[in-house]
Amino acid sequence: MLYSTLPGLVLGFHGCDESVASQVLEGTSQLRKSENVYDWLGHGIYFWENNPERALQYAKDGMRGKRGSSSKIDKPFVLGAVIDLGHCLNLLDSAALSEVKEAHNLLAKSVEAVGGEMPRNENPPEGKDSLRRNLDCAAFEMLHQIREANESPAYDSVRGVFWEGKELYPGTTMKERNHIQICVRNPNCIKGYFRVREADKSYVLP
Repeated sequence: MLYSTLPGLVLGFHGCDESVASQVLEGTSQLRKSENVYDWLGHGIYFWENNPERALQYAKDGMRGKRGSSSKIDKPFVLGAVIDLGHCLNLLDSAALSEVKEAHNLLAKSVEAVGGEMPRNENPPEGKDSLRRNLDCAAFEMLHQIREANESPAYDSVRGVFWEGKELYPGTTMKERNHIQICVRNPNCIKGYFRVREADKSYVLP
């Protein structure tokens, strides 16, 4: 796609344990790629775009065990990152959505050919924050496999919008936890990390 490289840099925020963030900020460790079968946008390093509050909520939910016993967050923390999306599969783009749909169709044919069962997305129980997007993850990973097989340029990142949570108010389609999420597949897209700071209220915000 001719316009799949987005101009400029974006700010991403990653919710994690403070000990993990400290090691990354000190340069002694790096964020690891998530490779769960239910990752919304496929495998990669996840960030909330321009949304430190949502990243902190995610970390707090991990501390409370809402995402299961595998969560290892003792002290919720938000790590900021400067990201160049590079060659981006941007799900706000019609051509990108068509590519995902084609990948899903091929996935369905492949599963049917071997007599398997298609993965399914699972909504969380009431009060839980553990969306399991097994189907979506499989479709994105199929897409990347197709591009690799065709020797097409790999995507550096995936960017998607999600309508999540309860209605913001009666009669609207807006949700309490709407957000843009970024999945970084190429770690060189991350140009640097930073500690989130509070605004100096004696100055206007530019």
